[in-house]
Amino acid sequence: MSEFYYGGQAVIEGVMMRGRRHAAVAVRNPKGEIVVHEEPLTAAVYTKRWARWPFVRGITMLWDALVLGTRALLWSADVALSEEEDVQFTGPVAWTTVAASLVIAIVAFFFLPAALGKWIEHRLGLSVLAGAFVEGLIRLAFFLAYLVAIGRLPDIRRVFQYHGAEHKTINAYEAGAPLTPPSVARFSVLHPRCGTSFLLMVLVISIVLFAPLHFNFVQGPLAYVLRLGSRLLLIPVVAGISYEFLRFTARRQSHPVVKLLIAPGLGLQRLTTREPDESMLECAIAALMPVLAADGVAVDRLAVEPSAERRASDLGEELPAPA
Repeated sequence: MSEFYYGGQAVIEGVMMRGRRHAAVAVRNPKGEIVVHEEPLTAAVYTKRWARWPFVRGITMLWDALVLGTRALLWSADVALSEEEDVQFTGPVAWTTVAASLVIAIVAFFFLPAALGKWIEHRLGLSVLAGAFVEGLIRLAFFLAYLVAIGRLPDIRRVFQYHGAEHKTINAYEAGAPLTPPSVARFSVLHPRCGTSFLLMVLVISIVLFAPLHFNFVQGPLAYVLRLGSRLLLIPVVAGISYEFLRFTARRQSHPVVKLLIAPGLGLQRLTTREPDESMLECAIAALMPVLAADGVAVDRLAVEPSAERRASDLGEELPAPA
């Protein structure tokens, strides 16, 4: 069996962790309790043999972000933002919000950069390949500006702290350190397999991969609509290549050349992570432990008091299903 890398993402007032067989979300509710939800991973991207093929397994990261991560985020909103347990941010309103956010992201990071790149290409008389490079730089600039802007919001800064807690916990686990808040706190908030680094690689690789699609050797420059469509269709391909790059560099972090390659991604993580407090580390640890237990990994390094948490399964709660 191939080496497995544990990881997760920050949610509202908590952390989601994913293993081979289970995912768990630990969120602190308004009473200060840690509420933990666990569920088995049954989607094909987790269970089928083809999902572990090189350049295909990167699709799992997209699924984690768009489906599993979104469901965890909605569930965390129910727990963290609702004073009454029967108030839930689910159903049509929640998934309409998610759909609208996805449309805005596609427009902001795909359609608008493509339109501006095409305008600059014609305005300056650039070649189609130069125009593709300009479009990629615009997309990267938009992404950086977006991270800087949302990082100024107090609520997002707390999410970034939980992101730091997730990284510290994974770093501590991979180093074999005790999974206690004081022990985990000593580790870095940066991690080479972070989703932020993954997104940066997606943006960089897309510049190279999208460039040839700016030109059709029979008909000249591709029609604008076809150009945009090609970007959406190639997202899984770009994700697969980006994921393999992360896996390759994660195993060779000490190599001087690899250090240079991962430096931009680690630098970008400084925009999406913050130093967490002890309560945030407790959430991250509480999310990781049931995931490890489900995979048969020893869990004797836990130091979060059981009385401080409630299990969502005991409350009859579950993650909201996709609409």
